[in-house]
Amino acid sequence: MINEERIVADFLELVQIDSHSGEEAKVVEALIPKLEEMGLEVMVDNAGEKVGGQTGNIIAKLKGTTDGEPILFCSHMDTVKPGQGVRPIVKNGTIYSDGTTVLGADNKAGIAAILEGIRVIKENNIPHGDIEVAFTIWEEGGLLGAKNLDYSQINSKYAFILDSGKSPGEIITKGPAQDMIIAKITGKLAHAGVVPEEGISAIMIAARAIDNMKLLRIDEETTANVGQIKGGGATNIVPASVEVHAEARSLDEAKLDAQTAHMTEAFEKAAADFGGSVEMKIERMYPPFKIEDDEEIIVKLKEAFKNMGIEAYTTSTGGGSDTNIFNGNGIKAVNLGIGARAVHTFEEYIHIKDLVDSAKMVSEIIKVFA
Repeated sequence: MINEERIVADFLELVQIDSHSGEEAKVVEALIPKLEEMGLEVMVDNAGEKVGGQTGNIIAKLKGTTDGEPILFCSHMDTVKPGQGVRPIVKNGTIYSDGTTVLGADNKAGIAAILEGIRVIKENNIPHGDIEVAFTIWEEGGLLGAKNLDYSQINSKYAFILDSGKSPGEIITKGPAQDMIIAKITGKLAHAGVVPEEGISAIMIAARAIDNMKLLRIDEETTANVGQIKGGGATNIVPASVEVHAEARSLDEAKLDAQTAHMTEAFEKAAADFGGSVEMKIERMYPPFKIEDDEEIIVKLKEAFKNMGIEAYTTSTGGGSDTNIFNGNGIKAVNLGIGARAVHTFEEYIHIKDLVDSAKMVSEIIKVFA
């Protein structure tokens, strides 16, 4: 029932609309008439005003024909850079980037699948409960659209986020919380060739702190990384300031708290050892989520995949997505594989079969929840 030609056309149209994070207005302009033509009631919230973007999140609703519980589908409209002037290439059943930009299958494949899946329901007069759609802004680089979504407009208790790279059948039920860690280290300036002993090297403080940290893979649930060091100047000056950007993630919040405390302590001890100081900024970027296999959302999801002839499986991720934010706002949400491959690279691609199966997945989910 999926119209392959139509979903491919939608996808190719969407990826050719420039939409870096915060610059999604043209995508919104393209999507509103498509949603209204399908019979959905559409609004745009004020998330863009809150975060300094061009536009807000799209929230669209289709009234149900049954008493089935309302369900929500979500994908984000923005892409990572460089995503301007995308020129997609269709070859042998696969859609590629031309190698000069990302493709934008992350996450416009999800948008195209949601559109086509709902169209099929409408065109074939298939019974359905209330359907809600959220197309979010600024997912890349902070999940800002989902964080500022107008949740007063959402009635669903279950949400399906179409934003993972494996083929349809993947159900991500566990995701970590993340802490952003910024250490602003202060030492003391001195001439490095004349009186170096009068200086306190902020770079040496940072080096000592990092050397004393447990980093990368901590355990099966926890990771940590130092990603950026900024500061210093001329080689003949003992550097007085350095800023270090790091992160920690864990599926277990107690473990995350412990890892962040460990990294903070390493910075503070190193600063004290050298006679400098450090100012710490720590922010919990998003909460973890965990959904058990015997919960209704998973049981019905597996039924939908069974109807498609696909053996579904649950798994965990080390990354963050809108899924974390929906769960943090009391909506049980899972992240579903849609087949976007090599995302965030110039080699990004998606098989048309995965695009079609993702649309089938949407329509089958609607059916089983009807």
